[in-house]
Amino acid sequence: MDNALLFDARARVLADLRARDHATPPAVSALEDAVSARSWWAGQWPEGAQYVAGLVAQDVQDALFESIGRWPLCVGCPDAPEHSLYIQPDLGGPDPHWVCEETGQTVADLGRLGEWRPF
Repeated sequence: MDNALLFDARARVLADLRARDHATPPAVSALEDAVSARSWWAGQWPEGAQYVAGLVAQDVQDALFESIGRWPLCVGCPDAPEHSLYIQPDLGGPDPHWVCEETGQTVADLGRLGEWRPF
C-alpha cells in the first residue's frame, strides 16, 4: 500500500472536517481510526487503492453519526429538512465527491467543502 494515498485521504477528510468546524479531538480520532483500518484493507486489496479516500470519508461520517449526528450537513437547501451530504460513488471512488441527499447535486470534491458555495 502506498502511504501517500493514506496521507492524501487523511488530509482531504481533515480539510472537510475543518471546513465545517468539526475538527474536534473525537472527530480527528475517528479519522485516525478510519485511516488505520483502511490501511489494512488496502493492504489486502491493492487494486482498491483508488477507493481509500472516499471510504475513509464514509467511515468518519458513520463514526460521527453515532456521536454527534449527521456530518457534513447540507447548507445549500435552506427550505429542506436537515439532511446530509454523502460520498459518491457508493464505493468511495474513484474521484469521490460530496452529493446533496435531497437534490442529488454534486456539492464539492472530497477535501474541498471549504470552497463550496450554496447553489
